Amino acid sequence: MSFNTIVDTINDYLWGYILVFLLVGTGLYFSIRLRFPQVRQIKRGFKQTFGGLFNKDVEADKDGMSSFQALATAIAAQVGTGNLAGVATAIASGGPGAIFWMWVSAFFGMGTIFGEAVLAQTYTDRIDGEITGGPAYYISKGLNNKALAAFFSVAIIIALGFVGNMVQSNSMATAINNAFHIPKFIIGIAIAILAALILVGGMTRIASFTELVVPFMALIYIIGGLVIIIRNASHIGPAFRMIFQGAFSSKAVGGGVLGVTAKEAVRFGISRGLFSNEAGMGSTPHAHAVAKVDHPAEQGLVAMVGVIFDTMIICTLTSLIILTTDAHSTGATGAEMTQIAFATGLGKYGAPFIAISLFFFAFSTIIGWYFFGEANIKYLFGKGGVRYYRWIVFGFIILGSFLEVQLVWDIADMCNGIMVFPNLIALFALSPVVIKSLKDYESKI
Repeated sequence: MSFNTIVDTINDYLWGYILVFLLVGTGLYFSIRLRFPQVRQIKRGFKQTFGGLFNKDVEADKDGMSSFQALATAIAAQVGTGNLAGVATAIASGGPGAIFWMWVSAFFGMGTIFGEAVLAQTYTDRIDGEITGGPAYYISKGLNNKALAAFFSVAIIIALGFVGNMVQSNSMATAINNAFHIPKFIIGIAIAILAALILVGGMTRIASFTELVVPFMALIYIIGGLVIIIRNASHIGPAFRMIFQGAFSSKAVGGGVLGVTAKEAVRFGISRGLFSNEAGMGSTPHAHAVAKVDHPAEQGLVAMVGVIFDTMIICTLTSLIILTTDAHSTGATGAEMTQIAFATGLGKYGAPFIAISLFFFAFSTIIGWYFFGEANIKYLFGKGGVRYYRWIVFGFIILGSFLEVQLVWDIADMCNGIMVFPNLIALFALSPVVIKSLKDYESKI
């Protein structure tokens, strides 16, 4: 049995059955137990997120970063190839109906990510004087289970810091190569050098980078996407019809995706939704842990805004661009399908536009995922292990730039699935802490 076959088999069980129910079930559980904060408190979440946007009194240092900087770092990780290549892959593999299940996973995922952020804020630690946190810390302190915490740390370092960043550099190299014909290996080296210039500056430089770049890259992408959708306004209605029909169809649907039924739509919609917004995966809590807030629940509300921005806005925009330009019927997948959509919508400017957008999206994700992995390197080895981790990450970035697309995505899916389990165990076990925190917050406001 080949390595590809083994990975495919594991993913079939993980994403075809187990994690679909576990992730949506966790989100449903937290949403009900917390009385749907994604509905009741979302207005306050936006106020908490953007209310202190221009407050320069809170700067990133060894004591953490501002609430907005923490969200920007989380979004830097969330908004990546999952929003561009990942959405296209979901449509190619699960049909247009996969987008509906992305929305469902995002809605309930907001309950999950609220819990993750609250626990990350509740169980922080200082290593060599610098604040840090994440699932390994709330598993270790909250559950008093160091073995499970260590398992999570190893899993996320491999899943995001190493393999995950291969996915990002792979999509970047493919898009830039298609647009500008630069050799992929050269692109990989350039990405690694640019990443090094930011990462050697630690938390302060990472926070400064994300709060500046994330809003800029999102605004540019949204403007470009809206231009395409407005030009194809007559196809918006049919696009939504394909999404809703495909989400529940028991028969195989067409539109360039033959033999796809609701089962595939559910599987690929939720799996790509997770890869995009990362709710329940245990990654974004590392950013939310270091936010300087007065109450853990405040950062929980901010974390929910991140899911709205990532999936409800950016992923939906990408899906409508693909469907309204009919790029999903071309037989392409991944970043290539998204590039075709933009080339159709923007003409000769389409391929360079998506290449530049994907560069910023994926590069910011590399920065975010590096930061998440570093928190776990500190947990396992202390600050001294960071220098070695950094060089290994750079190596994987270069390696990923010229590897086969499908294999890299499949390995990323497998690693992401494995790291979810210890995080979900902690979330359920520590859910009373989250519930108590929200009640305490609401009693004070």
